[in-house]
Amino acid sequence: MTTVSARILSALQPYVTDVFGVMGNGNAYFLDAVMAARGSLHYTAVRHEAGAVAAADAYFRATGRIAVATTTYGAGFTNALTPLAEAVRAQVPLVLVVGDAPTTGLRPWDVDQTMVAAGLGVTTFTVSAAAPLEITTAAIDHALRRREAVVLAIPYDLAGAEAMDEPAPAPLETVTAPAPSPDDVGRIAALLTSAERPLILAGRGAWLSDARDAAARLAETLGALLATSGLGAGLFGDDPAALGIAGGWASERTAHLVEQADVVLVLGARLNQFTTRFGDAFDSAAHIVQIDISDEATSPLVTQFLRADARSAAEALLTAVPRRNENRWRDAVDSRNAHDARPDGDRAAPDGRLDPRSLCRRLDTLLSADRTVVQDGGHFIGWAPGYLRVPSPNRMIMVGTALQSIGLGFPSAVGAARALPDSTVVLCTGDGGALMALADLDSFIRTARRAVIVVFNDAAYGAEIHQYAVRGIDAGPMMIDEVDFAALATALGARGRTISSFGDLDDVAAWLGSDDDGVLLLDCKVSQQVVAPYMQELVAVATGAQE
Repeated sequence: MTTVSARILSALQPYVTDVFGVMGNGNAYFLDAVMAARGSLHYTAVRHEAGAVAAADAYFRATGRIAVATTTYGAGFTNALTPLAEAVRAQVPLVLVVGDAPTTGLRPWDVDQTMVAAGLGVTTFTVSAAAPLEITTAAIDHALRRREAVVLAIPYDLAGAEAMDEPAPAPLETVTAPAPSPDDVGRIAALLTSAERPLILAGRGAWLSDARDAAARLAETLGALLATSGLGAGLFGDDPAALGIAGGWASERTAHLVEQADVVLVLGARLNQFTTRFGDAFDSAAHIVQIDISDEATSPLVTQFLRADARSAAEALLTAVPRRNENRWRDAVDSRNAHDARPDGDRAAPDGRLDPRSLCRRLDTLLSADRTVVQDGGHFIGWAPGYLRVPSPNRMIMVGTALQSIGLGFPSAVGAARALPDSTVVLCTGDGGALMALADLDSFIRTARRAVIVVFNDAAYGAEIHQYAVRGIDAGPMMIDEVDFAALATALGARGRTISSFGDLDDVAAWLGSDDDGVLLLDCKVSQQVVAPYMQELVAVATGAQE
């Protein structure tokens, strides 16, 4: 007998290699089918349902390939809602396979999962005994074609039931992004040709469309400078015209040069508040041309929008713009190492705890060059993008920033470790987010071949301290008792070290510079007194709006 769950799995197998999940009543039959297919599928068990979705999300960001998350019904499903909402906002395709109420109706412990998912902007595909292949294939197609997270629901009474005979669905067609029209190419080419200070700003969409080389050649032809969004970090590598990350995570020199641009060509970047510095990143008179596969411009700063694939658009523009040999902006300014022109910080802050800037500078010299940086959410997110070099955009993974959540660091690192097993995974988390996600510290230690966990431990919810305590709001609820994360990591089978001074880093430098397998957690006692520049901007905007 072929069960409905087994039939679902057979529809997933042509498109999926990895499944992340937590076993429960609602997905027991599905996971049984997964385990029976271990030759072609890999199952990673996480300890919290939120971790299943966060890991599948990170897996896609690291590989560009869709993954499956799975939970049971009811409480298992509701536990997964925060990372599901994050995936929606970040336009990350994934399939969440969940148990659901039986076809006879809701039980006391069920919720209307379809309605809940719809509230997050997620489409639910509920399988039937008659068409599990068709419905599962439709769910995958929807996820890939629309770049969306979807829910595939299995009614409880159907999970182990016999599936009816059903013809095999046709293979899904490759999703192709729209190509620009000749008229649009000519219009934008004319604008770029007339620019005196052109800038190309690329994001994760440019990475996904493999637009890096075309964008770099276009910039060289125009004499333009290059920059990226946070999610596009590392796209242009050591290109001498590359300024690094633009926006709130930019160095002062990078920010100054970005603000001078008179035409900004945005390739596959959403232009969120971090990239635009709350609207102040660009000169008010600059022309902002956005090329993206979204249906419309994603920022009011955009003066011209073109719905098109980043690579095809960049390649078309290359053929349409003449080479500029004189008055080249990139040749007239010193853009070398602009991304690195930021304060080093002191070894210790005035309160005696570590300065996170100097800590990151030191870590950057110690960590393997073959690294994948994973970030949780929190005040500390301003440090790693500015101070830790990453080889490419899929090596800077930030699951949570689109929803402004914390607590998804450990589980998203699980997905990164599965996706890039040969890389050293460097997880950056705060003490608040780490405590919230503590169940999946175990998952990460079990999954990673080699990893370094950096806990920016300031004994507080730092973002709230810097946004609200400074306005006179009682800081009591913002404080966290000092936690010994090194001891927690050791108890779960990793190495743990407390880092209170630079001398403590010297003690682990040899391991950090090696290629030894294992997981090392660094419990870094950082100061609350050093505020990230992006946070200062955020506070200035918030307090200015109140005045």
